[in-house]
Amino acid sequence: MELLTPTLAIVLGFVALVWGADRFVMGAAATARNLGVSPLVIGLTIVGFGTSAPEMLVSSVAALEGAAGLSVGTAIGSHLTNVALVLGVAALVSPLQVPQDVLSRELPVMLLVMLGAGVLLLDGHLGRVDGVLLLAGMVAMVGVVVREGLRSRDRHGEVAASDAEGLAPPMGQGVALLWLLAGLGVLLAGSNALVWGATTVARHYGVSELVIGLTIVDFGTSLPELAATVVAAQKKEHEIAVGNVIGSNLFNTLGVLGLPGVIRPGPIEASVMSRDYPVMLGVGVLLFVLARAFRPYQHINRAEGATLVACFVSWLVWIYLETTGVVCALGAKTRSRPAALTTAAPRAAHIVGALPKTSTSPSIPSTGAA
Repeated sequence: MELLTPTLAIVLGFVALVWGADRFVMGAAATARNLGVSPLVIGLTIVGFGTSAPEMLVSSVAALEGAAGLSVGTAIGSHLTNVALVLGVAALVSPLQVPQDVLSRELPVMLLVMLGAGVLLLDGHLGRVDGVLLLAGMVAMVGVVVREGLRSRDRHGEVAASDAEGLAPPMGQGVALLWLLAGLGVLLAGSNALVWGATTVARHYGVSELVIGLTIVDFGTSLPELAATVVAAQKKEHEIAVGNVIGSNLFNTLGVLGLPGVIRPGPIEASVMSRDYPVMLGVGVLLFVLARAFRPYQHINRAEGATLVACFVSWLVWIYLETTGVVCALGAKTRSRPAALTTAAPRAAHIVGALPKTSTSPSIPSTGAA
């Protein structure tokens, strides 16, 4: 009986994710139609920012507690998860069409932002100046996207509005925003319930908190992006699906890294720049190549989606082997704690460690409660 409540939390969490993602995408599409802008603009801004809320919360709390490394790990881990897992799974569900604007503008901008962030972190320290520059970049990015969206509305308002016609029924702007906010709230609540239930069940069967952190907790903060992107892909709303991931990654790189730099600067682990940052950059380049260089052009098909998911799984396995010492036993020298643990294990310490050992209530502890 003690597993009844967490099991119900898992089931209800999945139901909330599905329903919330559907309402969230519907509200976003209706908002785009009512404003006369492309769904891509909504995906890059409102949807991208909304689904990045969990990562920004974790990053800010970590900075307040003096753990700048956790913030860096959150940004890199979420970036990898979004590109490799979220887009990969979405493409497996329904092959994605990548708009020409994304290939010629948004994807290159994402890669340039990643390179710029890497330059700022080369000295091994996330400073206040770095944070200000990153946050300024985020504000500039939002301004440029909104400006382009308004220009698109002036030139092609009817075409942009028709892009969202089949995704959402006619509704007023107030109702559309209500569904957008309600969907986002249910998404976040569902992901928290799912993480709590899965963590409780895993702990009951003796799964280590390290493994829980590397899998359930880290995956849980990306559930809003995954649910929203998969639902958008199923509805053939490719601009929202792709725009959500790219927008979320831009907010992660600029906002999730920028906030802790401003709040409380600190050093980062050497392994971030020696291993995990190159992997993040490599996955971003791989996405660009898959969408542009292989037939059918401007598409991510199921085979390419499987490739992205395989990259994500390989990365997790690599980190797990290093963490458990298997790689060391084979002769590889691990000189520092893997940066991916900065994403997962400390976050597990905040979330999992705050949970009572024999919990009987599905209330979700705040990340900041640790």
